[in-house]
Amino acid sequence: MPLAHISMRAGKPEGYRKAIFDGLYRAMRETFSVPDDDQFMIITEHEAASFRYGVTYLGIARSDDLVFIQISAMNTRTVEQKKALFRRIVDLLGEDPGIRPGDVFVNLLEGAKENWSLGNGLAQYA
Repeated sequence: MPLAHISMRAGKPEGYRKAIFDGLYRAMRETFSVPDDDQFMIITEHEAASFRYGVTYLGIARSDDLVFIQISAMNTRTVEQKKALFRRIVDLLGEDPGIRPGDVFVNLLEGAKENWSLGNGLAQYA
């Protein structure tokens, strides 16, 4: 039950944003065993003055096409699954909408199952 927050510079067309949603969901399905219809994602767009990043931090060249992807998930995946997720996200977003690998920044936040309520005031996984 991942929850994805995607932040990017404002101005990309709807199809570009849809491709990010689709690629991210596909990557999570393929590497994290995310079930069908488990799509909880938000894109926020920011003007240049509200979007800052290290242009060459760790020797990675970044541009204004940088996309921050923060995924909150239950702490049930292996290190291998996490590495596969990161790689698959980069591959799929490179295919469509054409984001360079250096412009894909992913942060995975993990928490215990009992910390999630998916609606109705219930802790469905506790």
